[in-house]
Amino acid sequence: MDGIPPFRDRTDAGERLAAALRDRGVEADLVLAIPRGGLPLGRAVADALDAPLDVVVAKKLGAPGNPEYAIGAVASDGSVWRNEAAFRDGRVDEAYFERERDRQVDAAREKARRYRAGDLEPDVAGKRVVLVDDGVATGSTVRACLQQLRNGDAAHVVLAVPVAPPDTASALREHADDVVCLAEPRHFQGVGQFYERFTQVSDEEALAYLDDHD
Repeated sequence: MDGIPPFRDRTDAGERLAAALRDRGVEADLVLAIPRGGLPLGRAVADALDAPLDVVVAKKLGAPGNPEYAIGAVASDGSVWRNEAAFRDGRVDEAYFERERDRQVDAAREKARRYRAGDLEPDVAGKRVVLVDDGVATGSTVRACLQQLRNGDAAHVVLAVPVAPPDTASALREHADDVVCLAEPRHFQGVGQFYERFTQVSDEEALAYLDDHD
C-alpha cells in the first residue's frame, strides 16, 4: 500500500486516522461519519478529538441500466452532487435524474432518521467538522455529504479517510477545506483490498458506535 501497512480492521484505520489528525493539529466541534462502514472510524476519531459523533447520509444515483455508474448522489437534506460527465456523454437526461434524486433522497432521509432515532439533522453552522469514512473509491456519496455541510454553513470541513485513489483524493480536495488521506495507492481496485478484515458492519453494530458517546 505504497509503504503503509494494510489496516487490520476499521478500528485500526480509525485510530491511525485519529493520530494523523492530531499530528496535523486538527480540531473539531463535530465528527460526522458516513454509515455504516464509517462509524467504527468515526468513533475513534471523535474520541481522540473529544468531539461529539453523528452521521451524515447520502445515496448514490445510478445510471439507467447501470446502477453502479454514479450519475450523482443526494444527501438526506436534499443536497445534490451531479456527475456532469454523465450528462455530457448522454448517459442520462434531466427527467431521469430528477426521478432518481427524489427516490433516493427519501431513502437517505429514512436511513438518517433510523440512525438518529428521529432526531433532526445536526446543526453545522459555524462549526469545525470532520467527515469520516472507511475509504473512498469514486467519491460520489462523499461529494453529496460535503455539499450538505457547505449548504449548512459549516465553518471548516476536513475530510478524513484512510485510503483513496490519487485522482479521487485530488478531486475531493476541491470540495473540502482539507483532506487527510493516509494512503493514495496507484493500484486501486477497491477499498477492501487495503484491509486485512473488511466485513460488513451491521446496523446494530453501527448504532452501538453512536451509543458509546452517551
